[in-house]
Amino acid sequence: MQQFTVPQFIDVEDRIIGPITTRQFFISLVGLLLIFVAYRIADFSLFLVLAFVIAVVTGVVAFLRVNGRPFHEFTLDVFGVVQRPRVRIWKKLGESSDPIFEHIPSVKADRATARPPHAEARTIAELALLVDTGGMIHEAERHPQR
Repeated sequence: MQQFTVPQFIDVEDRIIGPITTRQFFISLVGLLLIFVAYRIADFSLFLVLAFVIAVVTGVVAFLRVNGRPFHEFTLDVFGVVQRPRVRIWKKLGESSDPIFEHIPSVKADRATARPPHAEARTIAELALLVDTGGMIHEAERHPQR
């Protein structure tokens, strides 16, 4: 049997300058570029305000981690949850005679497709045997006449 090395620490980012990762470096570079653009466009008092805001936002996005994940991933997850919440709340409105259930047709089992009551128990027993033996013994192998 061949042995393979399993990569470890795959969630650790590469560090390029001391403790700064590649992602943090490029985010900081974009922040500095925005501060330079603000310096060239705005007057000095407006520049100071813009530079402070840009530096704070850049620092938060580059260096803040929420629950061990980078802030920008956390922000994207928050927007995804706000747009498409996945929590489903079931509210029982009443019995099946309520008008809400009138559009659902009643399902009647066809006698040809209906299982006998002991078929489900046999299927559960077969599955339990399969799980207990780790897939080594199948019920069909033990009783081929069924």
